[in-house]
Amino acid sequence: MQCQNCGIELAPGTAYCPNCGAMQNIQQYVQAQQPVASRPALQLPTERSLLKMIFLGIITLGIYAIVIQSRISSEINIVASRYDEKRTIPFLAAFWIMYITFFIYGFIWNHQFSERIGTELRRRGHNYSFGASDYWLWGVLGSLIIVGPFVYCYKLLKSMNMINASYNIYG
Repeated sequence: MQCQNCGIELAPGTAYCPNCGAMQNIQQYVQAQQPVASRPALQLPTERSLLKMIFLGIITLGIYAIVIQSRISSEINIVASRYDEKRTIPFLAAFWIMYITFFIYGFIWNHQFSERIGTELRRRGHNYSFGASDYWLWGVLGSLIIVGPFVYCYKLLKSMNMINASYNIYG
C-alpha cells in the first residue's frame, strides 16, 4: 500500500506514513489486510444465540433446535474435514441410531462432536475452552441442576460462531 500524500511504499500493517505522518484511509488499510483470495464462497452463520434458540425452540416444539444441531454438525464437516480428515455423522442419522441403541450412541456422538469442535477451536488459535468435558459436565451431569444443558448449548453456539467467523475470513 502506498501513502496517499507522499507516495512512498508503506510496510504491511501500518495505517500511517512514517515519512509525512499522514493517516491513511482506514477502509483501504482494512481491505489490504484481509486475505481476499482465500475467502470461501460459502459464508457460514455467526450470529446464533441461546435466547433465539430457546424462543424458537418453544414456538416450533423443538424442531428449531434439531435443525440448528443438524446444521452445526454439517458446518463442522465443512470447516474441519480437510484438516482432521474426519466426518461427523449428520445429526438426524445419529438421532435415529440413538433410539436403536437405547440412547447409548447419543452419548458417544455428542462426546466426539464436542471434542472435534474443541480441537478445531484450538487449531484456529481461539482462546476459548470447549470440548468433550463440557458435554459431560454441563450437558449430562449439569442436567441435574436443570441449567446445565443450557450452559452447554450456549458454549456450543459460541464456539461454532467463533469457528464460523474464522472460516468466513480465512477459509
